[in-house]
Amino acid sequence: MNDLTCTVNNAETYQIVCLEHQQTYLYGEVIQIIACRQMAWVRPLLLYQRSPLGVATEPLSHSPAVFDLRQGSDLFWPLQLFRPALDTEVLPLFAQFQAWDAQPESDRLISRHQLHQFIQQVWQACPAAFAN
Repeated sequence: MNDLTCTVNNAETYQIVCLEHQQTYLYGEVIQIIACRQMAWVRPLLLYQRSPLGVATEPLSHSPAVFDLRQGSDLFWPLQLFRPALDTEVLPLFAQFQAWDAQPESDRLISRHQLHQFIQQVWQACPAAFAN
């Protein structure tokens, strides 16, 4: 599981996984794996967008590049699109959650919109994963 190129075929419930596309990373918690269909039920936690240079567009504490998705809908997606998330990549991002607890409704709408756009981009970029 230390290999970043592997998928989460051996994923466990409550494991944090990542779905990468271009410079955007969706982190979520595995709720259930449906092995016979090779699908994962994942609860999105946050969406992190990096600039093309590999750094956040602004400091994380005020960054529009980090979106809180904890109040949103779950995903049922192909298992092959996820990889295990490393503690060192997610802990600094998850540390922001306390500051987000009083998130206004307008920010939640923006977060949902960003997730929707990301899902569309991945769906269009990986049609073979959704062929089943």
